[in-house]
Amino acid sequence: MPQNLDALPELLIPDDTNHAAARRVRRLAAAGRLRRLYAGIYTSNLDSPPEAVVLRHWQAIVGHLLPGGVISHRSAFDGRPRQNSLVITRGKTRRDLELPGLTVHVVPGPGPRLDVPANDVPYGALYLSSDPRRHLENLTRGRGWSDRVLPQQAVEESLDRVLMIGGEHRLDQLRDQARGIAETLGYRAQFKRLDGLIGALLGTQEARKLTARQALARAAGRPYDPLRLEIFDALFAALNAGALPDVPDPAPTGTARENFAFFEAYFSNYIEGTTFTVEEAEDIVFHGQIIENRSEDSHDVLGTFNAAVTRPWRDEPPLTAEDFLHWLRNVNALVMQRRPDKRPGEWKDRPNQAGNTFFVMPELVPGTLREGFERIQALAHPLARAVMTMLVVAEVHPFLDGNGRTARLAMNCVLSAEQQSRIIIPTIYREDYLSPLKALSHNRDAEPLVAAMIRIQRWSGAFDYAQQRAGLRESLVRCNAFQEDLRSYQLVFP
Repeated sequence: MPQNLDALPELLIPDDTNHAAARRVRRLAAAGRLRRLYAGIYTSNLDSPPEAVVLRHWQAIVGHLLPGGVISHRSAFDGRPRQNSLVITRGKTRRDLELPGLTVHVVPGPGPRLDVPANDVPYGALYLSSDPRRHLENLTRGRGWSDRVLPQQAVEESLDRVLMIGGEHRLDQLRDQARGIAETLGYRAQFKRLDGLIGALLGTQEARKLTARQALARAAGRPYDPLRLEIFDALFAALNAGALPDVPDPAPTGTARENFAFFEAYFSNYIEGTTFTVEEAEDIVFHGQIIENRSEDSHDVLGTFNAAVTRPWRDEPPLTAEDFLHWLRNVNALVMQRRPDKRPGEWKDRPNQAGNTFFVMPELVPGTLREGFERIQALAHPLARAVMTMLVVAEVHPFLDGNGRTARLAMNCVLSAEQQSRIIIPTIYREDYLSPLKALSHNRDAEPLVAAMIRIQRWSGAFDYAQQRAGLRESLVRCNAFQEDLRSYQLVFP
């Protein structure tokens, strides 16, 4: 209780032992300067809805009313009220406290456990249920519990995340900690359910105990990254909802096909830092000359060109999820064939990242790619399937190296199969391509990527690829394709 009541805070909870202060609060309330929110709890905010004030100060209010209570069950996962509801374990009587905008469900049970390895966590005057305790609590069943606990599917997904991030050791540790507190909490039935779910996830018990798709996939040996599926689904919705253009293939055969493949390979490597002059790249691709002291880089360009110009990699996309995985491994092996230290064509064996973006964990790569392929196949328009293909490979990053090149080759294979223009990402467009990918990955905002890919496909399909390569190069120069000064130049259409 502050000493200076003239500078009134938004929330006032007078100390009952300070009788003078308590009387003054009651006088201020009687004079209309304070509003009563609950017995012994007031606010000086006479303008905002009382519900808003309560939700802003729920922790202090509930801590005052139920000191030592444990934020438990469903609320333990949220860490705050959800849908104007909060579950607190305390005492021996089941009851509800009705405050403006907040119902506190008080359920009987033991207070905080502070004598075990996984202690309940102090949270102001309250405690937050520990990880093993909240998993047990949310496996409570019976009348009146359905709105106070998570659905079993959500518990399974939480356990799968523990396994995905911490491995089998962490999940076994959680089970051991839950076993150690189940008896004193009165949760023997809950622990039996938890033990069965963990056993099913680890493959030591029957998978029929599981209900969540993610957990069933784990038990079947095909685990996937659920966070990536959120990104896939955001792009799927944007691609499925919009009208996409048809841009006919300007380079289906002959010289045009080779010219397109050459500049596609040149820019696809340049964007990844494998930089050559156009003349050097021409020597590599068309004259079989390996640039001195740059054998690996030279073969990267050559491998990308061969995949872009040669069947089946150019225009025969996979038709099943297993073929999709096989296709990706073969193309990556072709592009990265002279880099044995990068394990070409093999799934990564350690985590990888770009900046602050962490990609899919190695053990989740095949399963996440299969989930992505389902979404690819569900899209009707060739450009939609192509962009989704690129995004799936880029987000999973299934290989130690060559992921961007593999992703763009996979995208273009889908387009060529439908006689649509392949896509070139010129140097000047690098940030226009990468920034929308980051926006989608971090913010689930798919519209910028869709707009960027529509624009660059139209640009890619606008050149005469059948002309002499020198003339085509001049056209690209006039369009600023090779510019690295992104502040002074922008992409120009021919």
